[in-house]
Amino acid sequence: MKLYPIESGNFKLDGGAMFGVVPKTIWNKTNPADSNNLIDIAARCLLIEDGNRLILIDTGMGDKQSEKFFGYYSLWGSHSIDKSLAEYGFNRDDITDVFMTHLHFDHCGGSVQWNSDKTFYEPAFKNAKFWTNENHWQWAVKPNAREKASFLTENIIPMQESGQLNFIERPESDFGFSKELGFGIFYADGHTEKQMIPHIQYQDKTIVFCADLLATAGHIPLPYVMGYDTRPLLTLDEKAKFLNSAADNNYYLFLEHDAHNQIITVEHTEKGVRLKDVFTCEDIL
Repeated sequence: MKLYPIESGNFKLDGGAMFGVVPKTIWNKTNPADSNNLIDIAARCLLIEDGNRLILIDTGMGDKQSEKFFGYYSLWGSHSIDKSLAEYGFNRDDITDVFMTHLHFDHCGGSVQWNSDKTFYEPAFKNAKFWTNENHWQWAVKPNAREKASFLTENIIPMQESGQLNFIERPESDFGFSKELGFGIFYADGHTEKQMIPHIQYQDKTIVFCADLLATAGHIPLPYVMGYDTRPLLTLDEKAKFLNSAADNNYYLFLEHDAHNQIITVEHTEKGVRLKDVFTCEDIL
């Protein structure tokens, strides 16, 4: 098995929204904001090469939305999925599976693209199976008012219409092993219904793709919960369980949204679980 970081593009989000009830005077120390109160955000995906399979975890925003839409997110940098795949000798047609942690636009938007003459949407990975879970799918296609702006029909329905959509078989507990994809999954409901957090056994390490359960290294303290989360009190419990396990087992936490810290480890301290070490993807993968 080989793992490759796939940088799909950088953007910015409101720091207050990203840290909920935590005052700016505190979160600004770890995630400094610009003059518009925006902080740097990455959309760092992960590619798993395992035998004859190439599994891409999340796909970023994509590029099919309008200029007005992208204007809300202050895109920056020159990263793209195509550039990142090419760096390792791959292209979109090589991808066999696309695993989506959840269907918010910044995690699955790159799964669907315009066709050549912009008359309809089509899967951006024509040879891939797209993986979500049925509970989350139903949550996304019938969105609540709070999340409606994050679940965009054009990002989701074309995967079903193409016949490429597949559902992960869920365990009865909140953690299980996916026989379909060959890695463990922690199911978390605080951010959105049945977000999936992959746990990948790689050499002698456990690499955890944190998605929105732990957005950045600055979000480690338990009360630092995003304003976007639908069930913040549940996130508190899920983070506590997850971070304690990460410290106990020395998990390597792959941060999808931290533009400046790629992989971290955590440890137990008198103040609770806190940051231990910071690594680049090149150090670990």
